[in-house]
Amino acid sequence: MIAGQGTAAFELLEEVGDLDQLWVPVGGGGLAAGTTIVANGQIDVICAEPELARDAHDSLAMGDLQPAMPPHTVADGLRTALGKLNFEILRQNRVAVVLVDDEAILRAMGLIWNRLKIVVEPSAAVCLAAMLLDPQRVAKRAGIILSGGNISPPKP
Repeated sequence: MIAGQGTAAFELLEEVGDLDQLWVPVGGGGLAAGTTIVANGQIDVICAEPELARDAHDSLAMGDLQPAMPPHTVADGLRTALGKLNFEILRQNRVAVVLVDDEAILRAMGLIWNRLKIVVEPSAAVCLAAMLLDPQRVAKRAGIILSGGNISPPKP
């Protein structure tokens, strides 16, 4: 599962070439762990997570896997608890996790639509939200993995 999800990072790097950073949303951690393996210490991997589903952030800050609180975030694709193996990969590679609130996530969704004309679910907008909240942290050549496909347009 981890290796399969890491192919997203592999394909991104194959398409755009060298990057200094890869920003990845984190929920259960498979995509983040797979990206970290593909980066192989050559690229700085930074995860973004909703404040209201912050178990990855808290687990890495405390140094051991923390239980997930009941998540109440608009980014429903990131409501899953961080997996044990994924936690170990992220911990061993000292991956940082940036927290963002739901309002920032929704603003980032709007920006992606307005500028790129891409419809993304809130979980996919988490990384852009984190980058916009702390632009000084963003490297010159940074990539974002826009993941997820769980969006339901309003019914007429």
